Amino acid sequence: MSDLYTNPSSSGSVQPTNRTRLPNFLLSVKLKYVKLGYHYVITNFMYLLLVPIAVVSSLHLSTLSLDDVISLWNHLKFNMIAITLCLTLMVFLATVYFMTRPRKLYLLDFSCYKPGPERTVTREIFMDRSVKSGSFTEENLAFQKKILERSGLGQKTYFPPAVLQIPPNPSMAEARKEAEEVMFGAIDELLEKTKVKAKDIGILIVNCSLFNPTPSLSAMVVNHYKMRGNILSYNLGGMGCSAGLISIDLAKQLLQVNPNSYALVVSMENITLNWYFGNNRSMLVSNCLFRMGGAAILLSNKSSDRRRSKYQLFHTVRTHKGADDKCYGCVFQEEDEKKEVGVALSKDLMAVAGEALKTNITTLGPLVLPMSEQFLFFLTLVGKKVFKMKIKPYIPDFKLAFEHFCIHAGGRAVLDELEKNLDLSESHMEPSRMTLYRFGNTSSSSLWYELAYMEAKGRIKKGDRTWQIAFGSGFKCNSAVWHALRTINPAKEKNPWIDEINDFPVQVPRVASIVST
Repeated sequence: MSDLYTNPSSSGSVQPTNRTRLPNFLLSVKLKYVKLGYHYVITNFMYLLLVPIAVVSSLHLSTLSLDDVISLWNHLKFNMIAITLCLTLMVFLATVYFMTRPRKLYLLDFSCYKPGPERTVTREIFMDRSVKSGSFTEENLAFQKKILERSGLGQKTYFPPAVLQIPPNPSMAEARKEAEEVMFGAIDELLEKTKVKAKDIGILIVNCSLFNPTPSLSAMVVNHYKMRGNILSYNLGGMGCSAGLISIDLAKQLLQVNPNSYALVVSMENITLNWYFGNNRSMLVSNCLFRMGGAAILLSNKSSDRRRSKYQLFHTVRTHKGADDKCYGCVFQEEDEKKEVGVALSKDLMAVAGEALKTNITTLGPLVLPMSEQFLFFLTLVGKKVFKMKIKPYIPDFKLAFEHFCIHAGGRAVLDELEKNLDLSESHMEPSRMTLYRFGNTSSSSLWYELAYMEAKGRIKKGDRTWQIAFGSGFKCNSAVWHALRTINPAKEKNPWIDEINDFPVQVPRVASIVST
């Protein structure tokens, strides 16, 4: 019990531990309720303003006599033409509004592919295959081992069979097999859950950054499911880990101009042909982080689908920093000095990601933040820019705008930085850390494994707001905002987490920072 209160230092003195030190309750409680009161007043200002107006109006109406009412009616009777014209104009404007407003977009369901146990790659298997490939120096084998230990990945991530073979067999045929296994596995499950026929789908978008065969992956899906001839199909390549939300945004734009349609979005990455066999350390990091996986998402603009849909899409915000050379080159596919192709990660990656996120949330903030947070941000901006005050920029509290956060599980370092910069709790970061731990970096599909994790935990309630954030080469930062249309019952869901959700710890143990590349 003494450990709860004291912590022996090396000098023998007794010091309070950071973990058990009691907070200043007087200060924290006062600030807590002052802040809550401030947010309540500002957010509900318009409603609070209506109270005195309603009281004054009631008092004024109570003084009217019967003669006053008759006089008012006679006055209005002589102005019926004007009143009729006003009503006609109001009906016309209302009709124009309802005819031109954006269509509401619904997410019926989504499915995340879970490979079979034969695809499992532990850290020991990874290192064994790396050694037996004969491609890496002793120093770089040690480097990869260190990255694995500090990456946040667990012991049950997945690799395609071509990479697990001895020797590896990275061929076009094997890459096609991996793509078919992931895409068809996710789509089959999705169509089974939604009961939508493949021929009813009018829009198809497939994104995969590093594997772009001919015919395309989208053509592969059309051929396998015998989709209709007038389907609008798109294949997005080379757009990085944020391509999943780019696909969602593209589907959103297409569904605005194609009424009564379904849009199928498939997000994945392909490992088979993109395993790096060289010794450039900036390229070896990708080997250690990326894993096999994919997701399929079905969107609809049919109002009749609202009742059976899970989420409604409210906002998509896209940020592209490619005009800056440093941003453009921080994630770059190229050949090393021995002509081995790989994806090089720059040391500037974290700084670039931070700048892209800052630009993105500057656009997103006014769309989602309560007026109280926008007001504080505005005051800080005025003080800094106009009055030249030396104050820190105000970081809005996005926890007031969202209940859940799906942050791309690109790596432990990225998650640590976002947790700190957005002032998120361990609970908010849990879906991202658990996805990285269980499935690794599955590129653009990782956001959907995270959402599936929250559903499996029974955390999604009707009305909850979820923020998906993804980063990608180029450099891009994209966001999507979803509102839950119903409470998700995990017992009724087919979910890659369901069978093992209780086997995981509440939090993945923290590890030291990844060494510099």
